[in-house]
Amino acid sequence: MMLVVLGNTEISTVPGISVAGATPELTKLTPVADAEYLFHEKPLTIDTVPVTPEGHPTPAIITKAAKELADFPVLIVRGGTYLSPLIPHVHISGAVGRDFRREPALPEFGEIIKRAKLLGEELNKTPIKELVIGESTPGGTTTAQAVLWALGYNAKTSSASPDNPRGLKEKVIREGFERAGIEHGGLKDNPLEALRQFGDPMMATVVGIALGFRRKVVLAGGTQMLAVSALLKALGEDLSRFMVATTKWVVNDKSATFIETAKEIGIMSYAADLDFSNSEFKGLRDYEKGYVKEGVGAGGATWLAVKAGFSPEEVSAKVEELYRRLMGMR
Repeated sequence: MMLVVLGNTEISTVPGISVAGATPELTKLTPVADAEYLFHEKPLTIDTVPVTPEGHPTPAIITKAAKELADFPVLIVRGGTYLSPLIPHVHISGAVGRDFRREPALPEFGEIIKRAKLLGEELNKTPIKELVIGESTPGGTTTAQAVLWALGYNAKTSSASPDNPRGLKEKVIREGFERAGIEHGGLKDNPLEALRQFGDPMMATVVGIALGFRRKVVLAGGTQMLAVSALLKALGEDLSRFMVATTKWVVNDKSATFIETAKEIGIMSYAADLDFSNSEFKGLRDYEKGYVKEGVGAGGATWLAVKAGFSPEEVSAKVEELYRRLMGMR
């Protein structure tokens, strides 16, 4: 089974920090639009599929392709978003992450973890042996890097842009650390405080679900799920039952440290070998140039499709078909 956890953080509205939406303001709507698109031909809350400012389509198109091929169940979880998606979903919280430069990011983290853990415990009563958890959280790579730095990791997180705004991310994180009065590694012995100060509602929700569900968990995402892994490790969880599933584009991102950080944390990883280099659509071909890379559990959804007997090539072909349908609807 696959869960997709939706989260928002005010950090996504910092100009230049996130391209998970055509404008900083539209990043507030990206998670709900992603979730709605998984079940319909287009989102319901807004009338266009989420795109980057350059027009590259949401990675939800990969998750939808894998879902349509392998027909695995997907449950949407609202970890903390501005709006509620117009589809059936589990409500954990409506609290969005605050701008950690001004105040603690997640004062409600305890309640979010408690509710999410309850969901995990209920799922633990089902026959599900492996739970795949994806996410849609604009600005989440910055909150992830802040949490990883607070825990003492020298991590660089990825970006949906080929021009990773590393300098801007680091400036924002340093301002947050100064506000909180800590230095790099200053919260390595207090992971929940790192989450409260610098995290986002997606992280708190996934941590809670993973604490409640005691079998195998695939954390479907890129460097954001490494932050979740680091939190789980610091909370005393045995990471042998966890794996991070992402895409080759995240692993190959020279501006990030996915492989190095995964090794430092001590978690296994899988990279979906999708290839859009011969796509008829520039929006998809540009994935090979470092645009978008991951999100909405794209790597984990591909993992489920491959386990069901489909090849990465078949998933890529299905993405092409879905994108053709999208273009035909314009």
